[in-house]
Amino acid sequence: MAKLFSRIKSKIIEIALPALPSRRLAPAKTKLGRWLLQGGRIDEERARHVTHPWYRVLWLTGVDYFSTLGYQPGIALIAAGALSPVATGVLVLVTLLGALPVYAQVAYRSFAGQGSIAMLENLLSGWTSKIFVLVLIGFAATDFVITMTLSAADAAQHAIENPLLHPYVGEARMSLTIAMLGILGVVFLRGFSEAIGLAVVVAIPYLVLNLIALGAGVVEIVEKPELVEQWNFELSLHGDWTALILVSAIVFPKLALGMSGFETGVSVMPLVAGEQKDKNEDIPRGRIKATRKLLASAAIIMAFMLLLSSFVTTLLIPEDAYRVGGPASGRAIAYLAHKMLGDVFGTIYDVSTIAILWFAGASAMAGLLNLIPRYLPRYGMAPRWVAFRRPLVTVLFVITVVVTWAFEASVEAQGGAYATGVLVLMLSASVAVALAMWREFRSANPLLIPKLILSGFFWFVSVVFLFTLIDNIIERPDGVIIATIFIVATVSASALSRYRRATELRVSEVTFVDEQSAELWKSIVGRKVHLVPLSTGRTDSRPRKARELREDYKVRGPFAFIHVHLMDNRSEFLAPLRVRVFGEDSHYVIEVWGAVAIANTIAYISELIDPKSIFLELTRENLMTQSFRYLFWGEGEVGLTVYTILIRYWEWVGGDVIRPRIYLKSE
Repeated sequence: MAKLFSRIKSKIIEIALPALPSRRLAPAKTKLGRWLLQGGRIDEERARHVTHPWYRVLWLTGVDYFSTLGYQPGIALIAAGALSPVATGVLVLVTLLGALPVYAQVAYRSFAGQGSIAMLENLLSGWTSKIFVLVLIGFAATDFVITMTLSAADAAQHAIENPLLHPYVGEARMSLTIAMLGILGVVFLRGFSEAIGLAVVVAIPYLVLNLIALGAGVVEIVEKPELVEQWNFELSLHGDWTALILVSAIVFPKLALGMSGFETGVSVMPLVAGEQKDKNEDIPRGRIKATRKLLASAAIIMAFMLLLSSFVTTLLIPEDAYRVGGPASGRAIAYLAHKMLGDVFGTIYDVSTIAILWFAGASAMAGLLNLIPRYLPRYGMAPRWVAFRRPLVTVLFVITVVVTWAFEASVEAQGGAYATGVLVLMLSASVAVALAMWREFRSANPLLIPKLILSGFFWFVSVVFLFTLIDNIIERPDGVIIATIFIVATVSASALSRYRRATELRVSEVTFVDEQSAELWKSIVGRKVHLVPLSTGRTDSRPRKARELREDYKVRGPFAFIHVHLMDNRSEFLAPLRVRVFGEDSHYVIEVWGAVAIANTIAYISELIDPKSIFLELTRENLMTQSFRYLFWGEGEVGLTVYTILIRYWEWVGGDVIRPRIYLKSE
C-alpha cells in the first residue's frame, strides 16, 4: 500500500480542487463569549514573530532559567546541608555534559521550536505516537503550570519576608500568590507582545544584584576564614572526597530544578535570527548555530551562579534559618542581601526577584500557549476554542489557582512536582536524540562510527536522567501524582474531543493524479451521476453492482463508483487526498488515496460532486465493534456513518439547496 501510494504521489500534477468550508467555532451568543473569541488565534500570533539576535533572546530563556536562583539555593541547603556546593557541582556537570549536548541536538532537529516532544512524535508513528505525545504534554503541563504557581508563591514569600513590605502584606501568602497569577492572566488576556524587551530589563538587573549580594558574601567569607574551617569539618563527617561525591550524586536529584530552562531555550528558536543564507536552505544552520550559542551561554552563566550561590549560602546561613519556615526558607540569597547590605538594598533585590519570578510565570504561560495549540487541535483532540488565546488563558488561570490552593502556595511543597515535569521532558529529549542518532547510524552508513558513539553517549545520559527521575518520584511522589492528574485530564479531554469531532469531514485538500482525471471530474460534477461506494477495487465488482442497483431501484444515468484507500497512519485527524478518475463502459470510477477514514472521505467527495443520489450499504456486524473500528482505524459501519456525517454537515451549512437522495441498503 505504501509503495503504491508512493508511485501515485510521484505522478501528481498541480491541479487541486477548492476545499469545502470546514466547520468553524459557532458564533458566541454572549458578550463574554464574543470578547473571549476576539483575542485572536494563537497560530496567527505565532506567524507574526519578529526575529532578534541570540544574545537578546537569551534573556527570554533566562527569566525561566535564572529565576530559579530565587529558591534553588534554599532548596539545595534543605536537601544537602553542608554538601550543597558539592551536590550543586554534580548538578552543573550533568547540566554541561548532559542537558546541554542533548538540547544542542534537539535544536538541530526541531529548529521551528517544536522541542523534544515533536522529535518523539516524528520518530514514532500511529496511535503510539499520539498517546506518547499526550502523556508528555501532561508532564509538560505539570512543568509549566508549576513554574507559574511556584514562581508566584516564591515571589509572595519574598514580599512577606521583606521588612518594608511586610506591614502592608502581612502573612497573606495565598492571596498574594493568586493576585500575581491574576495579573499574569490579565496581561495575557490583553496580549503580551513586548516579551523580549521586558526580559532584558528584568533579567540583567536581577543577575547584577545577585552578583553584588553574593560578592558581599564572598568578602565576608574571606574576612572570616573560620567559616571555611567549619565547613571543612562538617564535610569531613561524611568521609573522604569519594564518599562526598557519591553522597552528593545521591542527593543531586533533589536539586534538579536547576536545569529547568532548556526546553524554553528550544521553544524560543523561531525568535532567534539566523543568517541570510538560511532562507535558501532546508535546514537553517545559522539559526541553529545561534541557538546553540544561546543555550551554552545560559548554561555557563547559570552554572557559575549556582556554584557561587551554593558556596556562599552554605557557609553564611545557619541551619535554623534555612529550614522550612525559617527566615531564609525559599529566599536564601535575599536573606543574605538584607543581612549584609541592609534593608534598602535588600528591598531592591526583593523587588527585582519578584519581577523575574513573575516573568518566569509569563514565560511558562507563553510555553503552554505555544505547546497546546500546536498538537491537540491538529490531532482533533481539543475543542476549536483552544486555538484562541483568551479562552485558553482563562482555563490555565483557573488551573493555576486550583494548584496553588492544593499546595497551599508553598514553594517547598511544589518542588517535587516541578522537578518531575522538568526531568521527564529532559528524559524524553535525551531518548529522542539517542533514537535519532541510532536511526541515522543504521540508515545512512553503518560505518558512521561517530553516530554510534554519540547514540551510546545519549543513551547513557538518558539513564542518568531516568535514575534522577525515579529517585525524585520515590522521594517526592506528589510530583508524579499531579503529573498523573494532568495526564488523565489531557487524555480524557482529548478522547472526548476526538469522539465529538469524529464526524467532521476531515479532509485538508484534494489533488488529481493526472490531467485526464481533472477533465473527467468536470463531467461528473453537478447532479450528473449516482455515487456508489464500494469496499473493493476489483473490476468485476462494478458491473455486478450496477446491474443490482438498476434492478432494485430502477435508476437512470451513469454511476460513479468510489473506492477509498486508507493511509497507513489512521491516527491523523486531517488528510490530503489524491484522486484518480477514469471511465468504464458508461460509468465512472473514482479512486481515492491517502484517507484517514473511509466514511468521512466518501462524504467529502460526495459534497464536491453533488450527485443525484448516494447508495450506501449497511452491515450486520456489532455496532459497538464497528464504532471502535471507525474511531481508531477509519473503517467500520461506513454506510450509516456517511449518512450521519452528511446530515450534520448539511445542518451546519444550511441553505435552501437540493440534496442528494440517500439509499441505505442492508447487505
